[in-house]
Amino acid sequence: MSTTASWISKKAGRCGGDACIRDTRITVWGLISYRRLGMPNAKILAAVQGLTADDLQAAWEYAAQNPAEIDRAIQENEEGEEGFVE
Repeated sequence: MSTTASWISKKAGRCGGDACIRDTRITVWGLISYRRLGMPNAKILAAVQGLTADDLQAAWEYAAQNPAEIDRAIQENEEGEEGFVE
């Protein structure tokens, strides 16, 4: 079993079923968003409590293996929920 497969989890009732680090609510797409904004690993680690360098490595590997899934999740987050009214 690869590190990525054992490190990343998906659960229907957590973060909309998106891929998360271990059993946390830290989404892979969220970490990729930070990276795409130019944030270096050290700053991501400082910004996200409980995150480790191994977590980031697993996230980068997962995103490389599942780019369409990550792009979709980022796009959905940027668009927000359809019909949402405050």
